[in-house]
Amino acid sequence: MSISGTTRGMIDCVIGVVLRLADCRRGNVAMIFALVMPVLILLTVGGIDIHRATTVRANLQDALDAATLAAARSPYVEEADLTRVGLASLRANLTAFDQLTLREDDVRFHLVDEELVVASATVDVKALVANIVLPPYGKFLDDSLPVTAGTEVNRATKDIEVSLVLDITGSMEGQRLEDLQDAAKTLVDLVVQPNQDINRTRLALVPYSMGVNGGSYTSTLRGASRGPTAITGAAWHAASSRSIDDISKASRGVVTAPSHSLVNNDIIYLTGVSSNGSGQSLAGAINGNIFRVQVLDRNRFTLQFRYGSTWYDVPTNSYNNYRSGGTVTKCLLSTCEVLVTSNGHGLATGDEVRIGNVRGMTEINTAIAISGSNLSRTVTRQSANTFSLDGVRAGSVSNYSSSGYVQCLQQGCAYFKFTNAQNNPRIFELTNCISERVDDNEYTDASPSTTRLGRIYTGTDNVGQGGCMSTTFTPLTDNKTTLTTAINGYKAEGGTAGQIGVGWGWYMVSPIFASMFPEAARPEPYDTKGLLKVVVIMTDGEFNAIHCQGVRAKDSGVGAGSPDRWINCNGTNGNPFSQSVQMCTAMKAKKIIVYTVGFDVKNSSNTTPEIDSAQEVMEACASSPKHVYLPENGASLQSAFGAIGRSISQLRITR
Repeated sequence: MSISGTTRGMIDCVIGVVLRLADCRRGNVAMIFALVMPVLILLTVGGIDIHRATTVRANLQDALDAATLAAARSPYVEEADLTRVGLASLRANLTAFDQLTLREDDVRFHLVDEELVVASATVDVKALVANIVLPPYGKFLDDSLPVTAGTEVNRATKDIEVSLVLDITGSMEGQRLEDLQDAAKTLVDLVVQPNQDINRTRLALVPYSMGVNGGSYTSTLRGASRGPTAITGAAWHAASSRSIDDISKASRGVVTAPSHSLVNNDIIYLTGVSSNGSGQSLAGAINGNIFRVQVLDRNRFTLQFRYGSTWYDVPTNSYNNYRSGGTVTKCLLSTCEVLVTSNGHGLATGDEVRIGNVRGMTEINTAIAISGSNLSRTVTRQSANTFSLDGVRAGSVSNYSSSGYVQCLQQGCAYFKFTNAQNNPRIFELTNCISERVDDNEYTDASPSTTRLGRIYTGTDNVGQGGCMSTTFTPLTDNKTTLTTAINGYKAEGGTAGQIGVGWGWYMVSPIFASMFPEAARPEPYDTKGLLKVVVIMTDGEFNAIHCQGVRAKDSGVGAGSPDRWINCNGTNGNPFSQSVQMCTAMKAKKIIVYTVGFDVKNSSNTTPEIDSAQEVMEACASSPKHVYLPENGASLQSAFGAIGRSISQLRITR
């Protein structure tokens, strides 16, 4: 029923009562009627307009609240400027109410103590029964009723630090990434205010896929990698070879090699001997073998061979006769293995290495490949500047000419050799991407100087299979151009290590972790008065990238790529969903507000209590159910980010 209809009905009711009372002939009733009638009319008719004015006041209050927020968000401090902004918003907010008139000259917005924007406004509400005249009482209501509202907005109660975590994995290719970029820029516009003098509003960007690209901070985050060192020499022998003139046939054979220059217990390599006659071949027993010498004089020595840990004389009487030829060469090492010189190589005995670009002694070069044969060699450390190549002995290599490098293949090196999930050797290259921490600080915001973050190794052909993304993170900044340019440069690539993105969301607003950044990008302490720390986490799919020794683990999950690219061990920190929730729990304990956005994630039908889907992670990570958004398309993604931005930027209203 309309208001006029309701009013007419109430008036008809009152008239009916009055007529019945008027018909009554008893004197006492007539007297009472004369006394009560004005009050009844006032309560009934006047109450209609009073009720209507109350309703209008609620609408005015809402409109004034919104207008005061607009004025508070503006950069202005002068009353005239604040009123101009607030009045424009107030007019727009009241356009739907055609039965009231705003007293624009009475509208006021002003700043108190450089913090509070105080506002007041009055409207005139047309009274429905203002012109009713009831003789002999006359007119008792004006043509309109004044309705006033007031509000206060504290424009400087909170500084804002926001970390925006964005999934830019391969599944975001195309329109989905464009939608995300538009939505992210919307949030930037809402959060980062143009006037930083009112309150400091900064935002950090964390794009992630298989990990997070450390950019120029990579070495600080995970420690410097060990690159190759130059090879400046390689040889197995110490001096020129000496020719053999004779080998006697006796129980302790004597070798004649004029001016041999050997001393007792030198290790030598013999080759080129020929023999003839009956019996076992002396040449076959001597050539290509390693012996120890016992010197008889400057031209002669005897041979010894090693069996276990004991050296025995070489009997030659059971072999045929020496015929001619042969050379003796002194070895540098007791094993006659190749000794390589590479200053500061940093290798330990048993390390595997890749060797390349050696000239002359090309036989020691290894394959420059990620799989196959001849991928590496094992070394024995001889000194800080030399090492030997296990099993690479005299007679198997040419003479070294020049150049070359040696590259370690252990954890922390620029390349890493491992056994894949199919039990085959692989060599992956260290990237700028960062993986999970794996010690007692895996779920804390400890500084990288206290605990390094993890490495990520991938094959050189591995970008499409979850390799390191090219996009880097952006620490806290209030520069919208910097943020917008970074967002525009994102491209979709790699797998989904959501747990790493979650952790980095915390790192960007952590005063402990982010102390390594320049002063302008460092977060304020957790207990800073009037400071709001927020992390917004977005993903579009299931987490399928966890790591063991810096390589994608074999239990990464669906969509993790081919097993020949997985290392033959499970993720060090376990389930990525559990990792994410533990990280969220830890950051929320620091009073960080967490919003989550699951973009087109599939509804979980899992009835088990374990959290093992992206949607469940989004729900568990958020500060409350109101902080969870599950948009299904680009339009709703834009709406979700807009709602989050407005929520973050909302200024507290006090009345």
